Amino acid sequence: MIAPASRHIPVLGHEAVDLLAPREGGVYVDATFGAGGYSRMILAAAGTRVIGIDRDRTAIAGGFDLVDQSGGRLSLVEDRFSHLADVCAGQGEPLVDGVVMDVGVSSMQIDQAERGFSFRFSGPLDMRMGHDGPTAADVVAKASEADLANIIYIFGEERHSRAVAKAIVAARKEAPILTTDELVTVVSKVVWAKPGEIHPATRTFQALRIFVNEELDELHLALAAAERVLKPGGRLAVVSFHSLEDRIVKNFLNERSKTGGGSRHLPEIGLSRPRFHLLTKRPIVAGGEEVSANPRARSAKLRAAERTDAPAQDAGPLPGWPTLATVLRGG
Repeated sequence: MIAPASRHIPVLGHEAVDLLAPREGGVYVDATFGAGGYSRMILAAAGTRVIGIDRDRTAIAGGFDLVDQSGGRLSLVEDRFSHLADVCAGQGEPLVDGVVMDVGVSSMQIDQAERGFSFRFSGPLDMRMGHDGPTAADVVAKASEADLANIIYIFGEERHSRAVAKAIVAARKEAPILTTDELVTVVSKVVWAKPGEIHPATRTFQALRIFVNEELDELHLALAAAERVLKPGGRLAVVSFHSLEDRIVKNFLNERSKTGGGSRHLPEIGLSRPRFHLLTKRPIVAGGEEVSANPRARSAKLRAAERTDAPAQDAGPLPGWPTLATVLRGG
């Protein structure tokens, strides 16, 4: 029996699962398992099966109790959510009835000082959602000033990105920047915040976290993978927390829900059917009560769509922003 309460209730969780409309016998993917909030709510519908994915092995280990409670209805896989099509195939479920994604860093990860995600805690400058690959400290140590400026501007939308990059390069010549405190000190020398504004290091930390984890590329690929695995009538629900993520989700769903047309002379030529029907014309946002209980909910947006029977499209090329492979080459 699934316990009714979880130590973590995902932002807009009830709304997202309501849009998935879990039904008996349905198979669903919790593409960002985290603390298992979505999985728990889906499993509350009798006869459902959930495939939970998370690149963080700590989250996977934390879900073992829920696996036991599920009586075999929950399977957990340590992997990136961009690989969800391969994960589903490996679980014997190449087609599923629903996919839910909660994009970005989890509250659990932020609150663990040793993970280095937050400027609020003293810890190593790590920021990896998984446990492999370059850390934020590696990027700060090896990226050129120009690359650092681009990373901080593109992924953090920090208008002082050049000044921050210049300050980082100057500071690392004196001593390695290895901790969150050390990076905060560097950034705070060139970015100032008025009372009531966000912390000066907020955007720089966001940029490094997104870059280190390739979060936007992952989202781009995960949405296309979800399109491939969803059955006709299957549903996709995505919760995002800042404009960069939401823009990718919005553009993907809008593009995949359009009907292409041919010319007036040959109307059947070039006609393409939509891959999705939108379930949310505008994003659903958190209400005042949820925002009061969880300030992180203030920026959350939920978008959802239902899969048609039109053939899936390729993911298409990734945007041309900086990548780990190019920035750290030879480093």
